[in-house]
Amino acid sequence: MKTYTRQQLALRNGQDKPEIWVAYKGTIYDLTSSKLWKKGMHYEHWAGQDLTDELADAPHTEKVFEKFLAIGQLT
Repeated sequence: MKTYTRQQLALRNGQDKPEIWVAYKGTIYDLTSSKLWKKGMHYEHWAGQDLTDELADAPHTEKVFEKFLAIGQLT
């Protein structure tokens, strides 16, 4: 699996580049197809970031990432 830096992830925020990516536990997921992440934002969460620490505040579990394609590893 390809590796990406935090800087590369940050560009995939739905604004700087059309892709909407987030990282969770070192894996990067492509959320571009999600209607809940339009324009790179989902409630108070922004794309292009590592959301590992933020998941505790979410009303869902990490199983939500099973719906999306894992496209890389965060280095």
